[in-house]
Amino acid sequence: MQSDQTSKHWDDTILPFQLDAADVRGRVARLDGTLDTILSQHNYPLSVSAQVAEAALLTAMIGQTIDLRWKLSIQIRGNGPLRIIATDYFSPQSENEPARIRAYASFDADAIEASDQEGFGLIGKGMFAILIDQGSGTQPYQGITPLAGGSLEKCAETYFAQSEQLPTRFKTIAAQETSGDGAPKWRAGGIMVQHMPKASPLMDDGGTGEAGLLQAQDLLSGDEAENWNRATILMDSAEEFELIGPHVGQERLLRRLFHQEEPRVFTAQPIEFGCTCGAEKVRQTMSIYSVKDIASMTAENGMVTADCQFCGAHYELEPTTLGKDAKKDV
Repeated sequence: MQSDQTSKHWDDTILPFQLDAADVRGRVARLDGTLDTILSQHNYPLSVSAQVAEAALLTAMIGQTIDLRWKLSIQIRGNGPLRIIATDYFSPQSENEPARIRAYASFDADAIEASDQEGFGLIGKGMFAILIDQGSGTQPYQGITPLAGGSLEKCAETYFAQSEQLPTRFKTIAAQETSGDGAPKWRAGGIMVQHMPKASPLMDDGGTGEAGLLQAQDLLSGDEAENWNRATILMDSAEEFELIGPHVGQERLLRRLFHQEEPRVFTAQPIEFGCTCGAEKVRQTMSIYSVKDIASMTAENGMVTADCQFCGAHYELEPTTLGKDAKKDV
């Protein structure tokens, strides 16, 4: 894909909307410079970058739907050469602040090169988890479902049907494009639709998904199912160039897709890359270790080193400031 676009007001934003007649809410999201910042900090193979991009986009849309005071994380773990994808979405701390997002992957480069799998297939069998942490003094929530459906967006749909019993659908696209200066840059765009939360029936007999997992269609019937099907069919009609191209804004896209549903839009949420790492965070992490443990981590230069997996920041710390017996005046 090639583009000479300049930045648009809908770049790096998440736009909430609602289809009142269908009892459906949704999000349209774009990750442009934010996604490129996330991926440019790592030397990932193209196939790994594409999966990280999709995971980051899903995290942005899901995080913005939740009444979140601090952080929502997605963790994808598999037994394939792409072992881990981890993402964090941090809610804005005030009305005028952007949300922040970060992501990273752990993988076996040699195994990926030798593998006959690509994309989602590189992850193998494993689990898809969403973790919600509302901050100090609260108990984090964690929900886990198996990897299923052949893509990360299908895994997220299965998670909501199985763990939350909320019919949910996603359509995502991520790609590299060549900008005016010739440097390839990553962009991603997507739509999420979700049936409005309500008291859900208990589903004890399994669903129609892979290995009997629940799917959205297992949770609705009658007029609700008809309204839901219409909304998802309209969502699926979105073209890839409309989701990530430079010429179609989010509100225009919603009007094109759902004009008969009269979509109601809310204030767009800007989003940017943000990492919470720091020397004090490293000290907190190492506060469980003994003097002997810290000594085993100390390098030849007499310092303990640590690198942030998300942003690549490098820290060198005095051993005496780390562990259970760290100096209290540091």
